[in-house]
Amino acid sequence: MQNDRPTLLIVDDEKNTREGLRAALEDRYEIFITEDASAAIQLLESESFDILLTDLRLPGEDGIHLIKRAKSLPRAPICLLMTAYGSEEVAAQAIREGADDYISKGRLQIDLLRNRIDRALKQQRLESENRDLKERLDTHSGLEHVVGQSREMVEIFDMVKQVAPSRATILILGENGTGKEMIAKAAHQLSPRAKRPLVTVHCAGLAANILESELFGHEKGAFTGAHERRVGRFELANGGTLFLDEIGEIDLTTQVKLLRFLGERTFERMGSNKTISVDVRLIAATNRNLLKLVEEGKFREDLYYRLRVVQITMPPLRSRSGDIPLLAHRFLKEFSKENRKSIREFTSDAMEALLQHGWPGNVRELRSAIEHAVVLSKGAKVSLRDLPLEIRRGAADDTGLQSFEKKSMVEATTETRDPGFAGTQRATGLNLHDAEKNLIFKALEQVGGNRTLAAKKLGISRRTLHRKLRQYQSGGEEDSD
Repeated sequence: MQNDRPTLLIVDDEKNTREGLRAALEDRYEIFITEDASAAIQLLESESFDILLTDLRLPGEDGIHLIKRAKSLPRAPICLLMTAYGSEEVAAQAIREGADDYISKGRLQIDLLRNRIDRALKQQRLESENRDLKERLDTHSGLEHVVGQSREMVEIFDMVKQVAPSRATILILGENGTGKEMIAKAAHQLSPRAKRPLVTVHCAGLAANILESELFGHEKGAFTGAHERRVGRFELANGGTLFLDEIGEIDLTTQVKLLRFLGERTFERMGSNKTISVDVRLIAATNRNLLKLVEEGKFREDLYYRLRVVQITMPPLRSRSGDIPLLAHRFLKEFSKENRKSIREFTSDAMEALLQHGWPGNVRELRSAIEHAVVLSKGAKVSLRDLPLEIRRGAADDTGLQSFEKKSMVEATTETRDPGFAGTQRATGLNLHDAEKNLIFKALEQVGGNRTLAAKKLGISRRTLHRKLRQYQSGGEEDSD
């Protein structure tokens, strides 16, 4: 049913009432009429109506039963009940069965009826918009590609949902591969700008004049090689979002122009005096420590604070290891489908290796590792031998470390024998952490500080030895590469 006006189905067994309502309302609504519930149900099941206006007393089923049937349809209309028997009991029953409002026919006024219908239509639109928004947020909408159920990621999801509808500038911090660009895309897709462009500029590796031209554009002849006018990314992003990745790499001259834009929302193309105004929401990201760059005079302090109106810090994968199985299975499903394989699981030793790996490349490295494993896998499960070499080596290191820790405790126990007691006594003040620390420093002392020889003597890899030494230096309980 194609019509710009709301569609209204009137159900009343009195012809004069039906025709009178049609004449009074047809200037505002597309009117359809019928005299009983059975005919009304047939119309409701074959067409979509915005409003159902029905009398209480009808041949066959009454108006309350008709409303109940109408509200059970996939696209239920607004339901208004008319009755000459307008008691509170009838009204309450009608509301319980799904009626949106009721009107007494004895006091029926067309202006009042129109107001009631318009109010119900407005309420329906608001409820529909709220349902759409809730559905977008519940399914993460733009966040569906950012996987995580750890506390850190849930907090980030909540923050993105909260800040996305605003105009606030966002600064996303985090190591390479943690998903900064995904968060920027999600913030754009959850914003009112979602139907406008999201323009991305990777600032790293671009020379100063090239980056300035990329951002702001240039006129013909602005510099050597500028043979024609170029529209910059700010203009291309008008009405939408501009994402500046690796913002810490931009030069000081471009920083000044960027600062001006954030203050005034205007700029000039290179080689032009014409001021251009655009409506652009800015999101920036970096893996650099911007405060340190500020201290070193490499990044403007005023720009830093302009950028970090809202700051989102992406955690490294090693700090949310509980998300690794979730991510691994997500990538396994993706690459199994892409490579037309039926692989749904990991062997226990393969998953253990994934959990033990330090993931210096974060989620990006994990994704690559799972793709590698799927391509090489010959079975129904991803096994340890399918994983990249560095992950398999890490698993071997951890096996060696377990043996080393057992050796540490044995030696610590042996060294606490007391001649005055029969048998061996475990030292009360020496735990496993202290025992292995003592053994490592003892081995280093015996080989003159040579870490390669010490690792060989201890039966562990040099990588594991380095990890342990960093742990002792930081005073922490654990440290991962």
